Amino acid sequence: MDWIVEYIWIIWLVLILLFVTIEMLSLEFTFLMLAIGSAIGLLSGFIGVPWWGQFLIAAAASVLLLLLVRPSLLRRLRKGADPAKSNVDALVGATGRVVQTVSGHGGQVKLANGELWTASVAPNSQATSLEPGTQVQVQAINGATAVVIPSERNAS
Repeated sequence: MDWIVEYIWIIWLVLILLFVTIEMLSLEFTFLMLAIGSAIGLLSGFIGVPWWGQFLIAAAASVLLLLLVRPSLLRRLRKGADPAKSNVDALVGATGRVVQTVSGHGGQVKLANGELWTASVAPNSQATSLEPGTQVQVQAINGATAVVIPSERNAS
């Protein structure tokens, strides 16, 4: 046990480097809080706290950081996130026009963004098929198929 007392500072440095390295790969602030807790454990060793006390201080500091500091850091990080939808999420609600008769089993629509999609009529729609030229709205994306309903303008 004498070697632990003599080389505890090396153990702390290795833990700090390990936690910082893992944090750089995960970017979730969890291992950053553990690294800071380990640094506090290292500092407590410099003021003469026994090795077991250092581990207790590091554990307590890490838990407090995880519970009190990490959530606010995550909120601030996500506060500036782009609220715009992208990819498939951006297509839900988009409008388009039927190019090839759309039924419950298939057809094609050209969306307002210019993309040509395989389409099917939504099961909850009153229409069973939609003829070419009909305005539609995308209700959902099911794999590579746009699930559409007649647009409100043409529903009358």
